[in-house]
Amino acid sequence: MSTQLPVQPVQPVQKVTLAKALNAGLRKAMEDDPKVLLMGEDIGQLGGVFRITDGLQKDFGEDRVIDSPLAESGIVGTAVGLALRGYRPVVEIQFDGFVYPAYDQIVSQVAKMHYRSQGRSPMPMVIRIPFGGGIGAVEHHSESPEAQFAHTPGLKVVACANPVDGYWMIQQAIASPDPVIFLEPKRQYHAEKAELDTTATPDPLFVSRVARSGTDLTVLAYGPMVKTALMAAEAAAGEGRSLEVIDLRTLSPLDMAPIHESVRRTGRAVVVHEAHTNLGLGAELSARITEECFYSLEAPVLRVGGFDTPYPPARVEEHFLPDLDRVLDAVDRSLAW
Repeated sequence: MSTQLPVQPVQPVQKVTLAKALNAGLRKAMEDDPKVLLMGEDIGQLGGVFRITDGLQKDFGEDRVIDSPLAESGIVGTAVGLALRGYRPVVEIQFDGFVYPAYDQIVSQVAKMHYRSQGRSPMPMVIRIPFGGGIGAVEHHSESPEAQFAHTPGLKVVACANPVDGYWMIQQAIASPDPVIFLEPKRQYHAEKAELDTTATPDPLFVSRVARSGTDLTVLAYGPMVKTALMAAEAAAGEGRSLEVIDLRTLSPLDMAPIHESVRRTGRAVVVHEAHTNLGLGAELSARITEECFYSLEAPVLRVGGFDTPYPPARVEEHFLPDLDRVLDAVDRSLAW
């Protein structure tokens, strides 16, 4: 394996986009462990469609940043073999809708190998998936498949929502002994910058976090919808309503303790995600909140999600995706109960 070291060390404190934060996190993981390698379509010389791996092949070599054939099943299947041999492969699926050719490998091999071998064969693998809409893309480029993976035992599923989490969570996922589906909100890649302190102590990987404190209602979101939820909370504050926003961060396992604590205080909850409402993460969250917080609830748990149709053409996607008005409408309905 190449021992060539990167020539551009990460500055301790800097303002970065999510794309730059993920790039820096991947770079740090590769510096720390020579067994970490990257695989995917066009991730080498091109640096990936979204430039997340920009410059990494130049600094680490073609044997650690591998341009793969256009064959998702082959990419993941090869990564399974590498993980069994002691490597820590990080696989990039170019777009969310392209993951399905690899779905058999993921649910039949990746998710089951550790359990099947009674713990003797861990599967330290990260499968990075840009997910969600909002970029005006064509069909198969704006899916939200997270519930299908969260439903599969043996897989951990996480979703970052900001640059700071992106930097730390990708490193934590790579260090995990279990396979991690790592969801990245593609519309946030090159959006707002955030101040990243690479010397700080990060939150653990599989925990939820209160992104904004409030007293009247709890809004649960993850990935691209965290920003929308925070915008809704800001708008509601102008009307004298105090919304607490929780960034789930981890979808499997769900970290329910902060959610239960919040809902027991507020008595109301709204779950927001881009994925179809039917059988989405909101359904599981609603069931668990009802089971654990039934006597604290002042209204049913409400869900705001994508409509139960295939993802629409780009020119009408703004009608499909949950927006500020749809979230605030759910807040109004909950508070009026």
